Amino acid sequence: MTTAARPKGGLEDTVATSSAICYLDGDRGVLAYCGYDIHDLARHATFEEVCYLLWHRRLPTRAELGDLQAQLVAARALPEPVLRLMRTLPRGNGMDMLRTLTSALGHYDPDAADHSPQANDRKAVRLTAQIGTVVATMGRVDAGGGPIQPDPVLGHAANFLYMLTGERPSGLATRAFDVALVLHADHELNASTFAARVAAATLTDIHSAIVGAIGALKGPLHGGANADVMRMLLEIGPDGSVAKAEEVVRAKLARKEKIPGFGHRVYHTEDPRATHLSQMSRDLGQRAGQPIWFEMSQRIEALVKSEKQLNANVDFYSATTYHALGIAIDLFTPIFAVSRISGWTAHVLEQYANNRLIRPRAEYIGPEYPQRYRSLEDR
Repeated sequence: MTTAARPKGGLEDTVATSSAICYLDGDRGVLAYCGYDIHDLARHATFEEVCYLLWHRRLPTRAELGDLQAQLVAARALPEPVLRLMRTLPRGNGMDMLRTLTSALGHYDPDAADHSPQANDRKAVRLTAQIGTVVATMGRVDAGGGPIQPDPVLGHAANFLYMLTGERPSGLATRAFDVALVLHADHELNASTFAARVAAATLTDIHSAIVGAIGALKGPLHGGANADVMRMLLEIGPDGSVAKAEEVVRAKLARKEKIPGFGHRVYHTEDPRATHLSQMSRDLGQRAGQPIWFEMSQRIEALVKSEKQLNANVDFYSATTYHALGIAIDLFTPIFAVSRISGWTAHVLEQYANNRLIRPRAEYIGPEYPQRYRSLEDR
């Protein structure tokens, strides 16, 4: 095959579609949802406002926000058969459970047979509400507790922490988790979002498209880096010192080991999401009386930037933020889905609205054409 320009591995820098949802500028470190800078949203918006923004391309009025909050409240509780299934599934990888339970939710959605735009809008809201409940309940059950019914008075972030821990979270904890949800809500055509759009382009149902996204997120090259960050810090230990953290990381660099939570496929400067999570990690660590995790992280960040010219990405400080909130490491990647479900569903709805089957071509590099068939006796 002859071609003017050989394709880059992993479709790097290849424009695959048009979208009005997310804008990225990796050279300037810009991330914006529907034109709104991520710094502005992280400082002022709630996750529910961001969901509305991603789905409708504008921020809601007070009445519209109240209506969305009411819809989320109505959708948050899980169907009893899904809870029973959760209890029977083997414990293990949380992403395996999330994939299976999300698929099961499709069987019990009241709009399962309706694929109209209005029904798909309702499914997007239900999925966003239910994925949060699924992940919180998974964590609750894994810790030996029973499921906790969502509190209709609490918002999305506070409800997640309440259903996970059984305690109503503090204002600081709620705001920290809400900011984390805002920061992870969308990120253009990352692997899981692209997987969802490819599936949606076949006109499969929205639950199937989201199951595809969850399968892609499970892969260690996409999700899970923040869990690896926290495991690295725990190996150093809460009794470790900042100097010990630097010593451990220097040894890893000398062995040419990858330090999790650094570098990004798109950003060539600071990941703008890391700025806010760094502050949340510091504030929560101080409140919990464990500032050592943030202090170690700061020293590691400075070292890796100096030695490898790599910036911390969104995963690096989300690790210590989640740890300070009392969240188990096995839930870190599923929590990514609790937020990204908003972006996944936004992209699926956008794909449905202006659909064309996604069917790229491959550059052929196999044996020269034509090969002649030879009988078994002549081979």
